Amino acid sequence: MATSKSEDILGQKWDRCVADTLIKIGGGLTLGVVFSAIIFKRRPWPLIFGLGAGAGMGYANCQHEFDEPFLVKAEKIFVKPKIPAAPEASPTEAQ
Repeated sequence: MATSKSEDILGQKWDRCVADTLIKIGGGLTLGVVFSAIIFKRRPWPLIFGLGAGAGMGYANCQHEFDEPFLVKAEKIFVKPKIPAAPEASPTEAQ
């Protein structure tokens, strides 16, 4: 079974994060150009809005990927010692 080094896993996460952010920025910029040219009479604010929305979505996805919400952290695991069950006396034996 091949194991991955932690720096390799971190490098893969960074690669996915950068690629995803660039795709989101490109999509936002493309939509900004389309809306600016067709609807808003070549105003610059749809370009800036699309760029910012794409960057924000990419940042949020990166933050979610680096947080790993479903990974159990070792600091949060508490081990309770087993307590042996003591034999209880029945009511008929106590009298």
